[in-house]
Amino acid sequence: MADTAVVSDAPDSARTPPLVVRFAGDSGDGIQLAGSEFAKSTADAKSDFMTFPDYPAEIRAPAGTLFGVSAYQIQFASDEVLTPGDKADVLVAFNPAALTTNLQHLKPGGLLIADETHFDARGLKKAKLEANPLEDGTLDAFQVITADVVKRTIEALAPLELGRKQATRAKNFWVLGLVYWLFGRPLSTTEDWLNSKFRKTPEVADANIMAMKAGHAYGETVELSAIRDFAEPRIAKHKAASRIISGTQAMAYGIAAISALGKRDVVYCSYPITPASVLLHALARFDAGIRTFQAEDEIAAVSAALGASYAGSIGITASSGPGLSLKTEAIGLGVAVELPLIVIDVQRGGPSTGMPTKPEQSDLTMAIYGRHGEAPLPVLAPATPDECFWIMIEAARTAIQTMSPVIVLSDAYLANAASDWELPDIDAIPDIDWPEHKANGEDFEPFSRDPETLARPWVAPGTPGHAHRIGGIEKSSGSGHISYDPDNHQEMTRLRAEKIRRLADRWSEVKLEDGPDDGDLLVIGWGSTYGAIAQAVKELNADGKRISHLHLRHLNPLPRGVKELLERFPRAVTAELNTGQLCSILRSEFLKPVECISQVTGQPFHVSDLKEEFVKRSEASQS
Repeated sequence: MADTAVVSDAPDSARTPPLVVRFAGDSGDGIQLAGSEFAKSTADAKSDFMTFPDYPAEIRAPAGTLFGVSAYQIQFASDEVLTPGDKADVLVAFNPAALTTNLQHLKPGGLLIADETHFDARGLKKAKLEANPLEDGTLDAFQVITADVVKRTIEALAPLELGRKQATRAKNFWVLGLVYWLFGRPLSTTEDWLNSKFRKTPEVADANIMAMKAGHAYGETVELSAIRDFAEPRIAKHKAASRIISGTQAMAYGIAAISALGKRDVVYCSYPITPASVLLHALARFDAGIRTFQAEDEIAAVSAALGASYAGSIGITASSGPGLSLKTEAIGLGVAVELPLIVIDVQRGGPSTGMPTKPEQSDLTMAIYGRHGEAPLPVLAPATPDECFWIMIEAARTAIQTMSPVIVLSDAYLANAASDWELPDIDAIPDIDWPEHKANGEDFEPFSRDPETLARPWVAPGTPGHAHRIGGIEKSSGSGHISYDPDNHQEMTRLRAEKIRRLADRWSEVKLEDGPDDGDLLVIGWGSTYGAIAQAVKELNADGKRISHLHLRHLNPLPRGVKELLERFPRAVTAELNTGQLCSILRSEFLKPVECISQVTGQPFHVSDLKEEFVKRSEASQS
C-alpha cells in the first residue's frame, strides 16, 4: 500500500484544548518510552497534563496478538488537567491488533496514525480481522495517516549499515518524530535524553535520533497540517520548579523524606509483585537513609520490616493483591506489639492473580477489617500522583503517634500515572518527632500510655534501663507482662481501638472539594477516582447543576464532618472502582441511604460516564 495522508481542513479554532494522544502497539514496540518522551515535551511546552500507561500482564505476549497490546495515553491543556482523558484526539497504532483494541478509544473525527507494515494477511489473522480496516471503510469516520513505518525507518538508518532487526527497533522514534511535527514540538529534549541514556553506546543514540528526525521530516515533506498547540501557556498556574512524576516515584521521594525529616534510617522490605515492584526499584537507587531488602516471600518481607521498627528504624513494606493477604498475620502482630509500620498496598484487579496491571479499589474493606481478632489500624489513601509524596510523610507521623501499623492504599493507576509535580520546599516541612523516653530503671513500663494519643513508649532493645518483654501474646495493661485475665484483655482491646479512634479528633475536619454546601447531590470518592470525579463535577456545575464533591484521604477512622455532610444533602453517592465498599462502610457507620456508582473494568472512570450518572441522580433528588 502506498503512503497516504488524509488530514482535515478544519480551522485551528476547531482544535481547542484539552487534547488527548494515545500510543498503542506491541509490548516490544517501545510504546511506554514513546509516550513518556511525549510527556516530557508536553512539560517543556508548559502545558498541564496527566498520563495513563495501560499495558498487559504478560511479560512478552506473541507479537501482533490482541492480548499483547500496550498503550500510553496523555491529556494536556493550557489549564488544569485532572485525568488522562476519556477518548483520544490522536491515536497511534503500530499494528492491526493495536488498532483493533484501541479504535474504541478514538473520538469520531479523530486522527489515526497507522503503521501499515503489518496490515498483511498474517498480521490481520493475528488480530482476528477478516478484512483490512485500512481498506474496507471501517475508518471512514476518522482522519487517517498511514505509512510503512518499518520501511521508512530502515531507509532512514541505511547510512549506519544496521541489520533490519536492529534498525526496526527505532521505529517508535520515527513515529514520535512525526507526532512532534504534528504538535510543533522541538526534538531537542528527546535528543539530549538519548545522548545521555546511551552515552556508552552512541551508535544506539544516533540510530534513534536519525529515525526521529526522519519521522519529523516526513510530516513536513508530505505537508501534513500541524495540530495547533497552546499559544498561551498557563503562566500563572505553571509550576516554576517542577518535574514529571509518577505516583510510585512520588512515594519513593516521600519515603526518602521520612528519613531526612526523622534523621534516622528507613528500612524498606518487599517481595516482587506487580505493580508494587517498581517502588523497590526506585528506592534501591537511594544511597543515604534508606536500606532496601528483597525478601524471599511476602511474609518474610513484612516480618523483616516489623523487625526493623522493633530495632528503632521505620519499617516499610509494600505489596499488591494477594500479597496483602499473606502479610495480614504479621500486620496483626504489629497491632498487638504496638510498633510503627507502614504497609503500602498498590491495589490491582482481583481476586487472586486477576488483572495484575489494571487498577481497582477492591482492597478497602480488607485494609480496614482484614485481620483476625480485633486489630484496628489507620488507613490512608492518596488522591493524585503528587499526593503520594505527602501521604507517606503523614503515614510515618501517624504510625509513630499511634505506635501502630498504617496501611496506605494506592492502586495501579496512581502508581503508573504521571503528572507535573511542584517540587516541595523540604526545609519548610516540619521534622518528624521521635518520642524520647528517659530511663526509669526497674520502674519502666513498656505499655504505659501517652494520655493524649494512648501510644506506648517506643524503645529500641538494648537501651539502658529499658529492658522489657514484647510479643504477640496478650500483655497486661501498663506492665507488658503476659496476661490471660479476661478483664485485662477487654481493656487492652478497648485501648488499641481507642487510640486509633482518637486520630479522627486530631485530623482536620473534612471539606468539600467543589460545589455548594447545600446542593442536590453529594458525590463521595477516595483514592485515584479524584480526577474524574472532580472534572465531572466542575463541568456540571459550570452548566448550572448543584453537585458537590467530597474526597476522603483518611478512611479509617473516618474524619470528623462526614456525618454532617451526609445529613445536609438529599442524596449521596460514592464513585468507586469496586462493587461499593466505601458505600457499605458509610451506610453501616452513619445509617444513611448512600448509593454507589460501581466500575470494575480495570480502567479508570471516564468523565463523560460520571457526568451522565451524576445528572441522573441529581435530577432524581429534585423530583
